[in-house]
Amino acid sequence: MGNKGTKTKQAIRQQAYRLFAEKGFKAVTMTDICEKTGLSRGGLYRYYSGTEQIFSEILSEEYVIADRIEKKEKATVILEDMLKTIKAEIMNKELSLSLAIYEYANLGNEEFFTNINDKAKKRWMSLLEYGIETGEFKTVDTEQTSDLILYYYQGLRMWSRVISFEEQVAEYYVKTVKQLLLRE
Repeated sequence: MGNKGTKTKQAIRQQAYRLFAEKGFKAVTMTDICEKTGLSRGGLYRYYSGTEQIFSEILSEEYVIADRIEKKEKATVILEDMLKTIKAEIMNKELSLSLAIYEYANLGNEEFFTNINDKAKKRWMSLLEYGIETGEFKTVDTEQTSDLILYYYQGLRMWSRVISFEEQVAEYYVKTVKQLLLRE
């Protein structure tokens, strides 16, 4: 696929993300996505076979840190970037995919979510190991700490869909993660 096709797929995913966040997974149709993107049905089906394929690609997108670690960026800088992104996600309930994820998981996609969770955990563990190795982070049990960071975040994201959080709640998350990891 050429550069134009890659950009088109990215634009489709961005617009579909907003629809899934607004309506959930079950309520979004390919027609909705056509209307949102301005593509014809044929144009959309050229890239995706259905809403499930689009949604699974959205969920499979990862915050890439391996390249940053390989380039020897400071672990604290990578952590700050990740926490900034997470804080924004917690505070922006209009862009929360929590409802859509719940609906999609109930369609028998548990293995898919297990794989996504495993990748996220490995990503966190690699950052923690790197930060410990460089002396920027405290020595912690990387598996246990990764679970805590992930599930704390996922709980906040899920609840942000149904209750409004003060910014202070997201700040607490960031502060807690920093307290767990950073040397004083």
